Amino acid sequence: MLRNVAVIGVGQSNFKYYRPDSTLVELAQEATHLAVKDGKISLDDIEAVVVGVAPTALFGIDAVERWFVGAVGGRNKPFLRVNTGGATGGSAFQAGYFHVASGIFDLVMVAGAEKVGESPDTQFILNQIWEPAWERDFALNAINMCAFQAVRHMHRYKTTMEDFARVSVRCHANALLNPHAHIRKAVTTEEVLSSRVICWPITLLGACPRSSGGCAVILASERKAKELSTRPAWVTGVQECTNTVFMGDKMDMPFNDHADFDDLAIATKRAYDMAGIDLPIKQIDVAEIYGPFSNMEIAAVEALGFCPKGKGAQMEKDGAFQLNGELPVNPSGGVLCTNPISITALVRVAEAALQVMQKAEARQVKNVKRAVATGMGGSLQIHTCTILSDEPR
Repeated sequence: MLRNVAVIGVGQSNFKYYRPDSTLVELAQEATHLAVKDGKISLDDIEAVVVGVAPTALFGIDAVERWFVGAVGGRNKPFLRVNTGGATGGSAFQAGYFHVASGIFDLVMVAGAEKVGESPDTQFILNQIWEPAWERDFALNAINMCAFQAVRHMHRYKTTMEDFARVSVRCHANALLNPHAHIRKAVTTEEVLSSRVICWPITLLGACPRSSGGCAVILASERKAKELSTRPAWVTGVQECTNTVFMGDKMDMPFNDHADFDDLAIATKRAYDMAGIDLPIKQIDVAEIYGPFSNMEIAAVEALGFCPKGKGAQMEKDGAFQLNGELPVNPSGGVLCTNPISITALVRVAEAALQVMQKAEARQVKNVKRAVATGMGGSLQIHTCTILSDEPR
């Protein structure tokens, strides 16, 4: 029987393109110290550490996790490194959750950092994730992979570039309220549409930045959470779903078409069942979605069960996902405004936890009782879903 687990502390640096003032591990240390302060504990109280770092090639050294041990309070303690690509932060959080839910530990630190903005070889390295015999010759990369998803969604559901642009406008407006966000600049629909085309139909203002910074979250057992926090964010659902790496196997399929995030839908349904949620549009109060390109948020809200497939764009147009809408999405500004790859999914969980804990400051949504956070990695193949609530299961 799993024990109840809660988030009691969150720490984030301010994310930027360059952080020349800090090394990679110093960014993780910065976030760790902020989380410890927020959780009203000391590093000595932490019993185990999970670090999310991916991919190693970006850092120019092998086994980069070894450098984190002292910086995040891991000396003389169990220490685990997790890497699932863009989903790493979500997977690391879930690993930390099971550390505590198992009954072995009472306080666990989940931390990580990223300096992807400072690697001139980033895109070249990411281009190597493709299967070499069948896919690499097609010059696949992280951007055109997501552009294909946009085109498929447009083809199947008549979604338009204007629909994608509205997502970007909302996220950029929300990021103005978030002091940690990398991009803090309002944009208009016209500006998004007229910005440089990166890979059609994705334009520059509909694409994520490369961000540097750190994030850390402290997980506690029920006993410790009630002892240390007046309003913890209880982890009531955690699930992950993985699919084939081959993008060609996700075209023209009745299920798992590249237009849709059916893998995320599977993970989400399992997490909802674990959390006792059967009507997400009514029972979820806020969503922090992993959407590095604006088109991906539309597919994600459909996979999360907020609306049927093909209806996400209309809900966006109707304002349902605005801060004052029916179900606010990415009040932090989301991945479109902050993307430190290794910890992007952990930032989603951290922001969702802050909403439940009523600590999100200017970006706080009113009366949040339940929040959902997602992560995505690989060739859109690894999906994590986490439910956080104001009460335990």
